[in-house]
Amino acid sequence: MIKIRRSHERGASDLGWLKSQHTFSFGNYYHPAHMGFQSLRVINDDRVAPGAGFGTHPHNNMEIISYVLSGALEHKDSMGNGSIIKPGEVQRLSAGTGITHSEFNPSKDNEVHFLQIWFVPDTDNVEPGYAQQTFAEQEKRGRFRLVASKSGRDGSITLHQDVDMSITLIDQEEKIDYAIATGRTAWVHITRGQVVMNDNELKTGDGAAIRDEGMLQFRSGIDAEVILFDMTPFGS
Repeated sequence: MIKIRRSHERGASDLGWLKSQHTFSFGNYYHPAHMGFQSLRVINDDRVAPGAGFGTHPHNNMEIISYVLSGALEHKDSMGNGSIIKPGEVQRLSAGTGITHSEFNPSKDNEVHFLQIWFVPDTDNVEPGYAQQTFAEQEKRGRFRLVASKSGRDGSITLHQDVDMSITLIDQEEKIDYAIATGRTAWVHITRGQVVMNDNELKTGDGAAIRDEGMLQFRSGIDAEVILFDMTPFGS
């Protein structure tokens, strides 16, 4: 079963310096039918104005991924980490017992466009942790590149949750098949372009919940970038 959530169906907020679209309920946006999917709780599509950002604020017991689509994002946290996240880089914060952090757009001229993605961890109160890694475009071209996983296999970033997060770039005649193991589910998010997945046309900002599908087939991409979250049923 594939259930599509179109981009225009997402929640939206506009704070002037921050424009966001929310795949799932977040902040002042609440929809009882869209509280998350399995352990996936947040996909916020954020655009931050030049020189603006999120001041220091706390988190605990959450796995937080930032994925920059354009521009750059400056990160600082209570663990002493400070970095600039650029397109192609994946950053993971394991909030665990508690952290504080800030995220700012260091540019004076250009907005930063990024995804903020949260997972509920499989273990509470772990020691907070940080990771940031670059995944080159050629690693994702015409194939799914694993970028985060519970085991950290294949050079991916580790997560405190049984999620395989993979990214692909697909265009023109490229074709990609992705097998989903029995008993697992998936969520797909299109960051840009358009693609056909199992005869469903998906465009920028669209998402899809996937259950009881053994194979996903991606075809007819037009400058598409696809993020796929392969997950165990939450609570199992």
